[in-house]
Amino acid sequence: MPKFVELDETVTLAQQLEEGGGAITLVNVLTVAPADVDQLLAAWASDAANLKTQPGFISTQLHRGIAGSGTFLNTAVWESVAHYRAARNNKELRAKALPYPDSLTAKPHLFRKIAVPGICVE
Repeated sequence: MPKFVELDETVTLAQQLEEGGGAITLVNVLTVAPADVDQLLAAWASDAANLKTQPGFISTQLHRGIAGSGTFLNTAVWESVAHYRAARNNKELRAKALPYPDSLTAKPHLFRKIAVPGICVE
């Protein structure tokens, strides 16, 4: 069974899901055994295709560590926490989901852009 670990031990994903406000970026660090990479990719692609149909979904991108790494970085942009929460709790979507490999460890966390003067904008 996949394992879920908090990326930030001081603020849980459950606490973040209670917050309101505008656009958010989900960052999820995924680690899987080398033999399970194909299963991870199939499950992620299926999830991404289903989530693209949900209100508030903006975009997603999967990155893989280089040199044969089993670590992946998933980012997904949503219009709001409420939109992400609704999609995450959608039982119909969960019923369509392909199984993720048992070796998977996922570390999801929600972020918002911040402005740093002279470097980046909010």
